[in-house]
Amino acid sequence: MTSTEQRLIQAEETIAHQAKTIDELSAMVARQWDVIDTLERRVDHMIGRMSALEENLPAPAASEKPPHW
Repeated sequence: MTSTEQRLIQAEETIAHQAKTIDELSAMVARQWDVIDTLERRVDHMIGRMSALEENLPAPAASEKPPHW
């Protein structure tokens, strides 16, 4: 086998490994995107719940001192 053939085979092997790595990374990014999307929806939901709870809290009396006083 000539050195040119060896170099070509080595280049093809490198390309194959890189293509596999790219596919694996692409799948990983897609999974992470799904997780991020789910977490964003959960955070939005929790913010909505917290806002609703805050709206239903009674207003403190003007003369009352906060509990830490």
